[in-house]
Amino acid sequence: MSSARTTKDQFFLILKGLFMGAANKVPGVSGGIVAFVGGFYEEFIYSLQKINLKAFKLLVSGRVRSFLQYINGRFLALLIFGMLISYFSISKVLDYFLAQKELYVWSAFFGMILGSIYYIAKDFSHWNKKTIGIGFIGLLIGISISFLSPAKENDNLLFIFICGMISVSGMTLPGLSGSFILILLGNYVLLLVDSVNALYDTFSEIIIGDLSFVKNPKRINTLKILAVFTTGSATGLVTLSHLLSYVLKNYKNNTTVLIIGFITGSLGVVWPWKKTIYKTSSSGNILLDSNDKKIISNYERYFPNFEISETWWAILFIAVGIFILLGIDWYGKKRREAI
Repeated sequence: MSSARTTKDQFFLILKGLFMGAANKVPGVSGGIVAFVGGFYEEFIYSLQKINLKAFKLLVSGRVRSFLQYINGRFLALLIFGMLISYFSISKVLDYFLAQKELYVWSAFFGMILGSIYYIAKDFSHWNKKTIGIGFIGLLIGISISFLSPAKENDNLLFIFICGMISVSGMTLPGLSGSFILILLGNYVLLLVDSVNALYDTFSEIIIGDLSFVKNPKRINTLKILAVFTTGSATGLVTLSHLLSYVLKNYKNNTTVLIIGFITGSLGVVWPWKKTIYKTSSSGNILLDSNDKKIISNYERYFPNFEISETWWAILFIAVGIFILLGIDWYGKKRREAI
């Protein structure tokens, strides 16, 4: 477990948290895929499963060291630390490149997901009529989710809590993108852009001694929304981990093939060649939400034009994404051989 990890291992665990956080921020990409491919998915789920009544009793009784050891605290802390850094650094870089070079970003993630399908499927040897059927069901679910239309933004706190519980599924279930679910629920911009930016601005102001934000009702409301969303996410993370740990123990082969099918079906979400369609009024004007952001209606996918250089650059980035996953696979093999 984490106590036996070297400094190098701990550094790479933070790095994996960075990638998990970045993946969770991008619609169509699942942080669970990073955990799965990075070789720490089962430890992540089982560590979360340890956050239970026994852990709570250890904590309230003051046995903090026993509590941390019981829940694999160092592992979770390093991973979550990496995710938090990502939300205020890598995710902002991704936001920039999604705005400036959207096609290439989607291409790289498309390649990474193709690579993850290969990674998960290459060692799976339990193909039969039952597993093929389960994989086909996962494929259909993934395709169905890819073509759902987004809802309107809703800042009701109970709904925000539910959003948190549902969206965190991307961290526990590879292939299911929590951020894409937030787009479907209409709250992606509110919860993963506006709220995170509000928290960043608040911390920046506190550091320089500026407390004027306490008199800003819009900022306070956004921070309250983020707090409720975080609480919902933590609740969903723990409850889903208990369910998934049971499923992984008792139905590992069926779960794996379902994930393979689901990830394959969800490729449509990150298809690089697509145009964003915004909701419009009856007069043809683009509708804006309460924060003056364009409301996404859906995506119009199209086939690439191979006569322009942009298409070939995108294909190159797909290859880069695939090789990133192959590189992670190679690193994992080297580590297993060294043990």
